[in-house]
Amino acid sequence: MPTAADSLFRALADPTRRAIFERLTRNGEQTVHALTERSGVSQPMVSKHLSALKRARLVRNRRQGRETHYWATPEALAPLVDWIGHYSTFWRDKFDRLGDVLERMDK
Repeated sequence: MPTAADSLFRALADPTRRAIFERLTRNGEQTVHALTERSGVSQPMVSKHLSALKRARLVRNRRQGRETHYWATPEALAPLVDWIGHYSTFWRDKFDRLGDVLERMDK
């Protein structure tokens, strides 16, 4: 069964989606039109990438007239932060043990 982290990894695996998410995180709410202007891909592709980000809950949107506005929801990265935290503890413990072994070998 896919986890929330799986969904996030899948959504952020694409460099164009990561770039869109980063732009929204850095610059705040933007329209599809504004995102398309600087993306280097067509408007239908930007919309497809936004749909993938929306399914992963990394962006939200609202309609205003004929425009759709998107903004990032960085708090949705929490499952990734937890996953990375778990493995950073794992590796820190491994390196600490390696340090102990190397110290004993030096004696």
